[in-house]
Amino acid sequence: MDFEPKDNAEETPENLEFAEPQKRKPLEILRDTEAFLRRPTVGAIVPIVSPELSKRIEEASFVAEDTLSELAEIDFDQISDWELRPARIKIGLSFVGFSALTILVLLLYLNTLHPELNPTQQIGLYWQEYIWFVCLGVTGMFILGREAMREVEKPRKSPKR
Repeated sequence: MDFEPKDNAEETPENLEFAEPQKRKPLEILRDTEAFLRRPTVGAIVPIVSPELSKRIEEASFVAEDTLSELAEIDFDQISDWELRPARIKIGLSFVGFSALTILVLLLYLNTLHPELNPTQQIGLYWQEYIWFVCLGVTGMFILGREAMREVEKPRKSPKR
């Protein structure tokens, strides 16, 4: 038996070429990951539920497949700042509206379940929730203010030929 190490330098190539990593868009990764998780789940659930429910689950799976495939085709570089403006305004308004709604629900809850407390004591009792909801509204106002101050050029329409 020969326990001496052998020199394997001749057997290993000096220039190893690795495959270039594929550049995939984030929505393609989302589509593939969601499908990887959804398909086995649907396959496991469909046999054990009622036929009507299994049909609905399969239809929802097909809709998810189609929708995510369409989304994966979106090229983020082609979306202009002007096209994103309505979405940013809606997000800001959603934050402000949800904040106002949750503060009203909190006040209704406090006035219903703790009528013996004055407003200062009510806020003192639930100050953490109150601060969270106020901060959410302030965040929405910041988003709206930033959008109002942003200089956005409208895309110029190309002349018709």
